[in-house]
Amino acid sequence: MTGEQEKTVLDDTKRWVQRAVIGLNLCPFAKSVEVNQRLRVVVSAARAPEDLLKDLAHELLALNRADPDETETTLIVHPWVLNDFLDFNDFLGAADALVDDLELDGVLQVASFHPDYQFEGTDPDDVDNLSNRSPYPTLHLLREESIERAVESMPDTDAIYEANIDTLRRIGRKGWDALDLAPKLPLSQRATRED
Repeated sequence: MTGEQEKTVLDDTKRWVQRAVIGLNLCPFAKSVEVNQRLRVVVSAARAPEDLLKDLAHELLALNRADPDETETTLIVHPWVLNDFLDFNDFLGAADALVDDLELDGVLQVASFHPDYQFEGTDPDDVDNLSNRSPYPTLHLLREESIERAVESMPDTDAIYEANIDTLRRIGRKGWDALDLAPKLPLSQRATRED
């Protein structure tokens, strides 16, 4: 991975966080984390799921050790591996098993975003899927205590999902496309086996 490729991936991811996650209020808790600079974004150079699992282990342990006032959550963006959504979805079982193996169950959890994210029971083109679509495959490492605080501050967490669906249906595909969230790193660079 070149420095230019990493910068492109970081810029694309930050634009998605700013314009979609925060801009559309898809996660009402994201703004304070971003404003207070407690979001860590890491670009993984992994080219195989096994390498990504190693990066995930490293980042889970780092987040667990970090002061929550400095790093509350981490995004691991991995543009060179698991670009197929079904492969990515299968990998999530290994990610959850890793959390257990590291004895971090109940401490940290892994959420997921993907350019082709598809909720069960939806069609690939349903706008409902956009709430979990990111420019590149992304693993989101969350602290359980942060989730608990968020739930306490907003007991009706189902309202978040419902509001997201309403927002996405209101803006539609045209509104989503206007956010200019498409990855700027060409697919040919993501598919290459060379750095």
